[in-house]
Amino acid sequence: MASVMSKGWALALAVGIGAAVAAGGAVAHDDKMPANASPATKAAYARHANFEKMGGAFKALNDELKKGEPSKTVVATNAKTIATLAGALPSWFPRGSGVEARAMSEAKPDIWRDAAGFSTAASNLQAQATKLNQLAAAGDIGGVKGQVRNTGMACKGCHDKYRVEKKD
Repeated sequence: MASVMSKGWALALAVGIGAAVAAGGAVAHDDKMPANASPATKAAYARHANFEKMGGAFKALNDELKKGEPSKTVVATNAKTIATLAGALPSWFPRGSGVEARAMSEAKPDIWRDAAGFSTAASNLQAQATKLNQLAAAGDIGGVKGQVRNTGMACKGCHDKYRVEKKD
């Protein structure tokens, strides 16, 4: 029963992340980077684009895992994208790249006020994404299915504390 509950929870988490990415993408079309953007503004826009890539890879991975015979290549490609982006994530938040640089930024000021906590959350995501990537590279679909939830929870842990809740 716990396995069914975990799979259901993981699916709900994946669908939620996919919906958030899709909603963010729809809004992003109205938010163009200014031609004379400062380095902080450029960083805020690049961060948004990177999170869209990560969310897209997470959605593609979860969609593939729902198939009866998931493609190990598709799984490995998306897990590698997630791990690569997670590894770079701490560099996406230079000081001054919050709402003062991009009004639509969802980065809370706590990212900079609680740098140690944010660093810990980012390190957790990196560790979980690395495990996901290792399992996917080894072709261990069962292991990937088990690790997807941990990776998603690491994303959620950071979102809960360091990202402004989206309002529809």
